[in-house]
Amino acid sequence: MIALLQRVTEAAVEVNGQTIAAIGPGLLVLVAVEKDDSEAQVYRLASRLINYRVFPDENDRMNLDVQQASGEVLLVPQFTLAADTGRGNRASFTPAASPAEGQRLYEEFVRVVSGIFPRVCSGKFGANMQVSLVNDGPVTFWLQVR
Repeated sequence: MIALLQRVTEAAVEVNGQTIAAIGPGLLVLVAVEKDDSEAQVYRLASRLINYRVFPDENDRMNLDVQQASGEVLLVPQFTLAADTGRGNRASFTPAASPAEGQRLYEEFVRVVSGIFPRVCSGKFGANMQVSLVNDGPVTFWLQVR
């Protein structure tokens, strides 16, 4: 599984002109499920996400996780993160999980993260979403668990 974490001052997801999820300060997390991922990757990535220290402490060092910073989390499914871009001019999506398996594990990921941390909202799997954000820093990290 892959998670692209972005520290934000705000972020939102719209589907068909309607805002379906929005947060203030916290993390916007784009999530991809790869072929051969399982619940083991879901639990490991959820733990890493919630405990990853990307927020500044009193000395302006990135020593606080989202819970310690009283932030929020917006999870957005994005299978294109699992693309193979190693050759040619068009991405291959063979590393990505099938749509059914991707949806199942993404929804499990949302459930697990929400069980660890209460301030979580989500985009809509399979929808054409418009994602807006104000990246704070900018601070962006790529997390991948195999």
